[in-house]
Amino acid sequence: MEIVTESSVSHQEKLWGPVRRRCSLFNDKMIKFGKGMVKIGKDDPRKVFHSLKVGLSLTLVSLLYYARPLYDGFGAAGMWAVLTVVVISEFTVGGTLCKGLNRGFATLSAGALGLGAQHLAALFGDQGEPIVLGILVFLLASTSTFMRFFPRIKARYDYGVMIFILTFALVSVSGYRVDELLTLAQQRLTTIIIGVATCMVVSIFICPVWAGEDLHNLVASNIEKLGCYLEGFPVEYFQSPEDGENDVAGKAKPCLQGYKSVLTSKSTEETLANLARWEPRHGQFKLKHPWNQYLKTAALARHCAYQIEALNGYIHSGFKAPKEFQNKTKEICTRMSEESGMALRSLATSMKSMTDPSPAVVHVESSKSAMKELKLVLKSVSVNQADILAMIPAATVASILVETVKSVEKLTESVQELASLASFKSLKTATVSPEKQAPQLLHRGSINPVLDGVDRDHVVITVLECPAETEKPQPVNGEGVKRSEVNISCKQILSADSFFSQCRTRV
Repeated sequence: MEIVTESSVSHQEKLWGPVRRRCSLFNDKMIKFGKGMVKIGKDDPRKVFHSLKVGLSLTLVSLLYYARPLYDGFGAAGMWAVLTVVVISEFTVGGTLCKGLNRGFATLSAGALGLGAQHLAALFGDQGEPIVLGILVFLLASTSTFMRFFPRIKARYDYGVMIFILTFALVSVSGYRVDELLTLAQQRLTTIIIGVATCMVVSIFICPVWAGEDLHNLVASNIEKLGCYLEGFPVEYFQSPEDGENDVAGKAKPCLQGYKSVLTSKSTEETLANLARWEPRHGQFKLKHPWNQYLKTAALARHCAYQIEALNGYIHSGFKAPKEFQNKTKEICTRMSEESGMALRSLATSMKSMTDPSPAVVHVESSKSAMKELKLVLKSVSVNQADILAMIPAATVASILVETVKSVEKLTESVQELASLASFKSLKTATVSPEKQAPQLLHRGSINPVLDGVDRDHVVITVLECPAETEKPQPVNGEGVKRSEVNISCKQILSADSFFSQCRTRV
């Protein structure tokens, strides 16, 4: 009995074992597929709404078949409306408008030319009609296909040219055998217009997804990623191996990977810019918004990302410069990188809020000032022959940081140009009465001419400083106020760097 039972169990296992394993594998794949759908919906809920919008558009145009009066008017041509909704429904409003308008105008123009070609060919009699139609189809199809190779037409009107070729061929060729060609063409054109109009209305007025807004946010996000990297780079690069992994470096590491997406965003940016040109005015984006300036700004951001890619290769490279050289350049390189990062973060914030990006100029000037200091330090460094090879990686990093500062400056100028063209909002400074101003802003100093001596082009700037921010402001001649005097030429006041550097040194 035991032998029979074991044999029966073994037989059932051989028979049902593969089936159970396949069912388990199928169940795991379905669970994984469901989790993937949930993740896509959570990451971007707009995709869920887009799916519902396509379903709504198809349901509406299906009434041409479901409603008997509409079916009697359009007949089987109502299927062209369903087909139109399927092929022109795009995720963004710009994509839907681009395909819809291309399809509508291409169908109208190609249908008219097809009818004209059919009537022209009929003048040559029964024997000459197919020959003339064949020649016209060949010439128009060849010319239109060649036009698709033009970059501008390829980018904006490729779908329309393709529909033009298809419609002209269908109308001109079918007209040779169909008697009521004009009625058939009218029905098809009407149903296509109905499908296009349905998609456009649903896309614009129900949870619209604007390609221009996506492009704006993408460029701003890319600039922010670059700024995040430059702010975290000094912490990671100048970290000593014996220090281990501190909390600051741990927080900086996620930011050091975001720049990689900037390197591969060119095609997405160009696609969004092409689609944004088709969109109507919405929000702060005008009808003729400077989308080309976004592409210029994105190209400069990508150029900066390539330099950051070169910087990233020196993190944990194992090559360390002599301590004397590193001590002289660490603080300056850190300031260059951090100030450039803050400038980029400020630019990204200004773009997202569409406000004047002038606050970033302060950080750009600070990074340029540090860059000049770095050049002076590099000129003053004495290099021994034994330390040349050890200093090459550190000097290369410093050189790349210098080029990065220049790229950030160009990027700032590009964003300022974009702000001017797109009419970004100016920063409003609140008007506060002198009694309500902060104590540290009151009675800061005075400027007096130098009366003694021959040179009358100098002034004495008296800078006053309150003992503490929380204390009440003291009168100019009161006690407890720190006073510092800077004897500076009036011509030097025009140089902001010279003026503020002397003030910081003396106060």
